[in-house]
Amino acid sequence: MLARLFRQQQRKYQYWLLGLGLALVAAMLLSLQLGAVGVGIEALWQPVSKLEQQVFWQLRLPRTLLAVLVGASLALCGAVLQVLLHNPLAEPGLIGISSGASLAAVLTLSLSVHLGLNLPYWSLSLAAFVGALLVTLLLLALSRRRLGPGALLLFGVAVGILANAVLTWLLYLADDASLRSFLFWMMGSLGHGQPLSLWWWLPALLALAWLVRQGRRLDLLALGEHQARLLGLNVRWLQPRLVLAVCLLTAFSVAMAGPIGFVGLVVPHLLRLLAGGKQRFLLPASMLAGGLVLTLADVAARTALTVGELPIGAVTATLGAPVFIWLLVRRHA
Repeated sequence: MLARLFRQQQRKYQYWLLGLGLALVAAMLLSLQLGAVGVGIEALWQPVSKLEQQVFWQLRLPRTLLAVLVGASLALCGAVLQVLLHNPLAEPGLIGISSGASLAAVLTLSLSVHLGLNLPYWSLSLAAFVGALLVTLLLLALSRRRLGPGALLLFGVAVGILANAVLTWLLYLADDASLRSFLFWMMGSLGHGQPLSLWWWLPALLALAWLVRQGRRLDLLALGEHQARLLGLNVRWLQPRLVLAVCLLTAFSVAMAGPIGFVGLVVPHLLRLLAGGKQRFLLPASMLAGGLVLTLADVAARTALTVGELPIGAVTATLGAPVFIWLLVRRHA
């Protein structure tokens, strides 16, 4: 009887993963074709005009792949943090990494304006990554001192408050041109990291591959640290590595696309409600669903206006905030 129930559960998880995978492929094909310049998917296998080739290979394809990778990273980080912090409403922005990355990017913009410097296109991404890395090192130092997940969460909230205070002063003192650049960065856009070469993606891909394989260990950790130790899990070894992988993926996401909220919160929480909370299923499902959500959000951002595009951070916030309110009401009902 138990074996049959287990097989039914495994089959349900396989159907979910297959459905999410097919939906992600369909969303990617849609993203490749829609935009200011219509490009058919036949550009993959037959010659088209030079303009369509440039749009497809230099703009549309890198942006679609970036949307999938950033969305997968944010959702996977959210799923891991919700176990690590024992809080189903945790997300990457809560531990201060997004705030540190945003502050470093805006400080770089501010200094370049005041000093009259013409910075290269990759400087903001590099500054955001350095800012996120500094917060990561502090988090790792705290985790090595055996502080609990609650302390890490409080530290992230404190870093976010401090970063937002400094950002407020920078926005208040900025001129009109600088203010527009600051706000464009803070609202998020996949155009930030699109011109960067693919070697920027390698550390994130390695962290993503390692993190998605930790389902069994996270299933044990979800039982509580004491129970996980009794079952043979080396919690002291695992927690710093989980924090490092989450910080690396969050730093990559903010460096490449700016701060994008609600993907890491809503996606894993909804999957847990709809299909169950086994981490061996939830981690790959969150990765697929996160890529799907951000790809569709990018399509909406690029096609909603006839001229220009909406900031993708505003799109995810507009869609995610009502869902977040519903989750809070449902949780406390």
